[in-house]
Amino acid sequence: MPGFFNVQPPDEALQTLLGQLDYRVGPEYVPASAALGRVLRDDVSATEDLPTFARSTMDGYSVRSADTFGATEGMPAFMEVVGAVPMGTAPTVSLSPGEAATAFTGGMLAGNADAVVMVENTQVVGDSSIEILRPVAPGENVAQPGEDVSAGDAILLSGHVVRPQDIGGLLALGMTKIRVARRPRVAIVSTGDELVPPGETPGPGRIRDINSYTISALVEHAGGVPERFGLIRDDLALQQEAAQKGLAESDMLIFSAGSSVSSRDLTAEVIGSLGSPGILTHGISFKPGKPTIVALVDGKPVFGLPGNPVSAAVVFDMLIRPAIYWIAGCAEPPSLPTVTAILASDIPSLSGRQDVVQVRLERKGDNLMAEPVFGGSGLIFTLVQADGAIMVPLDRGGMYAGEQVLVRLY
Repeated sequence: MPGFFNVQPPDEALQTLLGQLDYRVGPEYVPASAALGRVLRDDVSATEDLPTFARSTMDGYSVRSADTFGATEGMPAFMEVVGAVPMGTAPTVSLSPGEAATAFTGGMLAGNADAVVMVENTQVVGDSSIEILRPVAPGENVAQPGEDVSAGDAILLSGHVVRPQDIGGLLALGMTKIRVARRPRVAIVSTGDELVPPGETPGPGRIRDINSYTISALVEHAGGVPERFGLIRDDLALQQEAAQKGLAESDMLIFSAGSSVSSRDLTAEVIGSLGSPGILTHGISFKPGKPTIVALVDGKPVFGLPGNPVSAAVVFDMLIRPAIYWIAGCAEPPSLPTVTAILASDIPSLSGRQDVVQVRLERKGDNLMAEPVFGGSGLIFTLVQADGAIMVPLDRGGMYAGEQVLVRLY
């Protein structure tokens, strides 16, 4: 086992883990309509052309484009309207020179037509006659077969996280089922003699367990399935039993609390006893969250998180979220949204350590201001009151009011 508090920058700790993490969850088929946020297990190719037929992109009239050449408002082209092509039907009318047919957005064109004149560029002059006030080129205002996608085109790649627009594209091609990665199961073990369930009133020196539930919500948000294994007292045998059970029944194990330097904290000993290769990193050069443990046991990732809720949430975002996506087959998790703001107050820091500082956003005139929400890592409402967080880089000894900062939004 590496030395206790063998501190690494968080990105190095993550790469140390991912460089050895070959474990992947298995696949399953799901309805495409229910695949939002799932990781594709296969490349997906178009099964047909889309559109499958030439269709109008405007309301107006389908025409033979040559009949409109030279048309102007002063010298319009006169057309006889000989019918219409209703939505959802094949055309029953074909155009001869000087003829037009009513067209609808998304509908088919009349036979022999090769363009559509927008209704705004026409004028009705009789029961069945129109003036065309400007010419159209062949193919104008028409979506051609295969213009959106052609049969055989690669449309989504394995490892892609399905977005709302992807669902629309899949269903447009008639793909009602797709193969995705099973949602990773994540075991969560919360430890500490001081913890009681949230529904209980804590006695002297006791606190409600919130990490189990906050971490569970973060796991769900990252596409995993949380499995809580209860509150475990500071007892080596009990913690080892819970850890072994959680790891056996899940794809990843998270220990909440017990990773700081204390004779009462057993997490390092428990994780170190689970199997090989064991602990990869104990300690990250990061605030909050320095006591974090990163391990690999029998191919599965294991994390020991600090008990303070802010620390646990920040470390989850830096290390555990990408690991969940990784074992689902996604090497690049979806980026979290960001905004640029102006720092409203100075932030002290120490060079050689990355700091994550919670901020509250406020609009002042034309400027978006980021006001730091200072508070200890044990204070959950520093997170509740924050709109996002900013990162103080390793090589900075703090940041100053007036600087432009990138805020990662919650």
